[in-house]
Amino acid sequence: MIKFFALSSFLMLFLACGGTATDPSLLFDISLDGNKTQFKQNESVGINIKNKEDKTINKVSYSIDGNELAIDNNSISLDIKTLGNKTIKAVINYDDTSVEISKKIKVLSANAPEIYTYEIINEYPHSTTAYTQGLEFHQDTLYESTGKKGRSSLRKVDYKTGKVLKQIDLDDNIFGEGMTILNGKIYQLSWQSKIGYIYDLKDFKKIDNFQYGESKLGWGLANDGEKLYKSDGTEKIWFLNPETLVEEGHIQTVTNSSIFNKANELEYVDGKLYANVYLKAGVMIIDAQSGAIEGVVNFGGLVKKITKTKNWNDNDNVLNGIAYHPTKKTFFVTGKDWDKLFEVRILKK
Repeated sequence: MIKFFALSSFLMLFLACGGTATDPSLLFDISLDGNKTQFKQNESVGINIKNKEDKTINKVSYSIDGNELAIDNNSISLDIKTLGNKTIKAVINYDDTSVEISKKIKVLSANAPEIYTYEIINEYPHSTTAYTQGLEFHQDTLYESTGKKGRSSLRKVDYKTGKVLKQIDLDDNIFGEGMTILNGKIYQLSWQSKIGYIYDLKDFKKIDNFQYGESKLGWGLANDGEKLYKSDGTEKIWFLNPETLVEEGHIQTVTNSSIFNKANELEYVDGKLYANVYLKAGVMIIDAQSGAIEGVVNFGGLVKKITKTKNWNDNDNVLNGIAYHPTKKTFFVTGKDWDKLFEVRILKK
């Protein structure tokens, strides 16, 4: 009781002498036009500081992702490089001190995705025991990663005949996921085990394992010749350093109306990520720098051209697997346990 009385007396004396127990960050708020929290890339947004205690503000600077935003007529332009969930930070210099406050917003794509279709160029045989999770060409040879516990594998395939030229099986308790090839190495993911594998491209000898960082799961994998791209079942596609396998950043996949979290198997071509939509017969075309979903390809007609096995499940044996052939400049697509691999040309509708 004596201690409580002494503390109360101290606080009363402190406040009477002009002190304040208020957190400085609670003195101000970031105010945006219309109290909105969702905007489009490059949109101009009115912004002000709500000064709750009429402090003397000397200067305010705003930033997103560590990049300062220019202020023009109490407006900022959201010409930021990456989209999705963002935080506006304001550094406020007032009196003889400063404070940083923040506000969470969403920055979406300026444009709606364009609609694409396809034409079939060739059909090739595909193993009905290949639950396809990753697909990629190296030169003229197809490499494939398959899933399901007890039948997950890494395969080298003659795409014209469907013959498996080389195969390594994963442990029965591992669910294989996406794969990609870079600098003479094959990188392969597992789903829930939070572990990836590195193999020598020539002989499939395992070189090393690696652990995931912040990413939740292992889904798709691709590369742009310098870094790896990894999807994990969320809205994020992560950038991995191919030497250290450290996650060094990410983009978020967004349309003009929402943040989207269904990117599965990945393929990188000329600055774009082509991503299978999880459990759907579609492929997204994503800007690899901003995360904007620029196009959607509807491959719904392909399932009519395959022969369904006796154990077929419409909710499981879906389209998955997209690979670009750099010489032919065509795409190859298939599905989980499908009996066909399709060579297609993607066309704007």
